Parts: sequence; structure tokens; C-alpha cells
Amino acid sequence: MYPPLPKSYKGMFPFKIGTTSFIYPDNYVQNVNMLAPYLDEIELIFFESASDSLPTNHEIKELYSLANEYDLSYNIHLPLDISLGASEPSTRHFSLEVINQVMDLTAPLSPTTYTLHLPYENIDVENERIKRWKEHTYNSMKTLCTSNFNSRVISIETLHYPIEWVEDILIDFNLSVCMDLGHLILYGLDMKYVFDRYKNRTSIIHLHGANNRCDHQSLDLLSKSNLKIILEMLKQFKGIVSIEVFSYEHLKVSLKYLEDVWKKHNF
Repeated sequence: MYPPLPKSYKGMFPFKIGTTSFIYPDNYVQNVNMLAPYLDEIELIFFESASDSLPTNHEIKELYSLANEYDLSYNIHLPLDISLGASEPSTRHFSLEVINQVMDLTAPLSPTTYTLHLPYENIDVENERIKRWKEHTYNSMKTLCTSNFNSRVISIETLHYPIEWVEDILIDFNLSVCMDLGHLILYGLDMKYVFDRYKNRTSIIHLHGANNRCDHQSLDLLSKSNLKIILEMLKQFKGIVSIEVFSYEHLKVSLKYLEDVWKKHNF
């Protein structure tokens, strides 16, 4: 028997509060069943593109029923093992197929956003390599966005490189931003600058503690200076905040911590 969260956080904040589908060591349905009474939204994370790692159609129907029962919404984190900017055309083609497959599978859930990584996998930052990667990524996104859907439903996640590298992709294809604050902290990028520049395009924020080169920790590990910046951002934000942790204890501590600091600052 898994422990439930101590209290409900539904409607507590001016933004939707959620977490990942991997809080308990169980499948998607069981995680949502445990979390749905307490949160506004669940981030369904698909780590791998293999068919047997994705939910079945039956599980999608169960997730749909739980959403209706608990007034819950979902966002989808697209698989991490794909790359629209890969040097090999076959990899880019496969990645596009996976995205379309996942979007078709999860369409009955009406996700608020589909979060997508655009990984730059080279260690160096040589201009010519970056240029080729950007060209591959741009052309792949152009192919994807010819499909009949609202491109704004796709949110590009901030990773280890400056998001300005893909700004033309964001603008030209009218994409959203997934602002991962833990990543920005971990890689020493300017959170306030990124938020101010892209806040009107940001649909979801991934929030987690980060220190000592380790992220996806509980929020109480945030430094006071980073916490202050984050609270000022959240005060202006009306979208989705996903506490992106992967254990019950980290989630419980994070929710209590966020509630306490929010009340303390009288937001």
C-alpha cells in the first residue's frame, strides 16, 4: 500500500500545480490514481520510444476516466531517446514518427502541452557543428508542423545550452517554451533573463531542486537567492508548474515547502 499525500493542493496556487507520473514505483494508471485527488495536473513522462514502454490504449482509457473523475489534466513529456537534430537522416525520420505516434496515442487525453527535448549532443560548441544541428532541427520541425495540429501545443524544454540557439524555431513555427528552472540553475544560465524573454511563450515550468551538479531534488534544496527569483516568476505565471521529482518523499517535501514559502511571502 502506497502512502497518499497528506493534503490536497488543488486550486491552491494561481497556476496549475502538478508532478510526474513516476512518484510511486508502479505504472502510469496507479500513479495517477494515487495523485489525482491532490493535484491539478500530471506530467506523463515517456522516457523511451519503444512501444512496450508506452501506455496501452486500455491504459489511456483508464487515464481519461481518472481525469474526468478528479477534474485532472495531463501534459506529456515526449520520449527522451529521440533527436530531431541528429546528423543521421534515419534518426530524424524515426524521431518524427515517434512524436506523431505518441501524439496520436494520447490525443484522447487532450494534453495541455507536449514537452520536447531538442538535444545538442556534441561536447564542443564549434560554430559549424551548431549550425548543422540547427539546420537539421529546423527542417525536422518544419516537417512536424505541416501536420494538422496547433503547433503551440508543443513546448521546447530549456536544456544545457542557451535557448536562443533555437529561438528562430520557436518563432517561425509558433512553439511554446517549457522552462526547466532546475536545468537553468544546474547549467548556470540566467533564469530571470530567460523568463523575461520568453514568459509570454511559456506554457509549463519544470520546478525542482538543484545543487552540487545534481537536479530533480526536493525544493527545499534551492538556495535563498534562487528561491527569491523563482517566487517572483511564479507570482507572474498562470500556466502549469510541474514539480519534476521522482519519489514520494521528494514530492511531499516539495509541496509543503512551496506552500510554506508562498504563504510566507503573502502571494
